[in-house]
Amino acid sequence: MKKFIFLFLLINLCVFSKEMILSQDDLKLQLSSSLEKSTIFKKFKPVFARKAKIGEVIYTYTSDGLETKNPVTEEGFVVKNNTKAKEIYFLKKTNFLKKYSFSKKLDSTWSVYLPLNKIKAIKVKNKTPFYIIAPWGEKMIVKENDFLVSPINSDEIYRIANKEFFETYK
Repeated sequence: MKKFIFLFLLINLCVFSKEMILSQDDLKLQLSSSLEKSTIFKKFKPVFARKAKIGEVIYTYTSDGLETKNPVTEEGFVVKNNTKAKEIYFLKKTNFLKKYSFSKKLDSTWSVYLPLNKIKAIKVKNKTPFYIIAPWGEKMIVKENDFLVSPINSDEIYRIANKEFFETYK
């Protein structure tokens, strides 16, 4: 029933507004039950990471275009996924250390890290793209067949593009 209500809400918002934007609170309210019951996936590909510089802005591009941006406002890491798109994103230091463990230095800038994290995921069926407010407060596009995901033991929800999802999770 909650899935039906969520889809009904999405369809109505898409029909009656130019741009639908769902907050983290909206996502948690609508998806918490579905995420609890969803399949658990594990990231299997190592990533590349470097220390972030305060003030830089990280733009994340997936194979289907600009996903989001994230200004670096505190200590953390820029992560580059090992996918065809080589998408990059920023993680705060504490969040990064929960998700990855050091493997080896790659060069003078990048190191290789092994993933530790598992996520719960829901595939998006909505045909009309919409936006969510990502955990870092910026808009993030969501398209049909993408995944809305939440790390285990976390209350944040974000998007992983379909192509990149299957390149990094199983």
